[in-house]
Amino acid sequence: MTQVDTSPPSAIELVPFTQAHIPGALALSQAAQWPHRIEDWELNLSVSQGVVAVSGGRVVGTALCSLHGPVATLNMIIVDGAMRGRGLGRKVMERVIALAGDREMRLVATQDGLPLYRKLGFEDCGRVVQLRGTACAASPELPVSFEPVDLAKLAQMDTAASGMARGPLLMRIAESGEVLTTDGGFALLRRFGKGHVLGPVVARDAVAARSLLAAGMNHMQGQFLRIDLIEETGLAPFVEGLGLAVAGDGICMVRNTRTWPASDYRTHALISQALG
Repeated sequence: MTQVDTSPPSAIELVPFTQAHIPGALALSQAAQWPHRIEDWELNLSVSQGVVAVSGGRVVGTALCSLHGPVATLNMIIVDGAMRGRGLGRKVMERVIALAGDREMRLVATQDGLPLYRKLGFEDCGRVVQLRGTACAASPELPVSFEPVDLAKLAQMDTAASGMARGPLLMRIAESGEVLTTDGGFALLRRFGKGHVLGPVVARDAVAARSLLAAGMNHMQGQFLRIDLIEETGLAPFVEGLGLAVAGDGICMVRNTRTWPASDYRTHALISQALG
């Protein structure tokens, strides 16, 4: 005779995200077919606070609030497929929104997440295009250097372009990655997922942005490369022409919008969809 398990489901507890939760979070992101390595989780957590949903000792939900001065990016928002439909996503989001305080909040949404984020007061403000593939040889229009630079000056460019204060994050990425500079802009190149990612790409005009993109492609030729471009820059066709293919997109959303000083600098590609 088959017995039916009538025991109640394990209670779900929301707790602060700590280093000890990263292995469980990695398993959750792998189940969602996200490319993040444990090192990618560690980078995100290094500039973040977060919340974890735990059931029966297992991580079943995550969300991070990455703090960049007056701006917070909300990211790594995942709920175990078996736990969906119980309101867990909303509870996790409400908890991570509280961590952001009165900061401007930004996130990149999937189609599945859009309805909840809109209910929580987020508004659409653009689109990110993910391009990836094997990098090909390319010739930048302007000279691009890979020599050591003053990271504080690059952080000032980044803040002017994005409103975010990310100096410590840029420094951490530069320590293990590479820095590209040209007249009027810079980019960072680092390991991510199954290859490398080029971003941010910050430039004051399209020529500088194209030069950084082409130099990054040329430097990585024959290897897997990902770039998360801001669609409105109009550079996706240029990157496709260099051999990468569109592999997905995301909707940029914002809550508690602030007004930022005008600047010639602009973010053309993100550090990541998580970190802006």
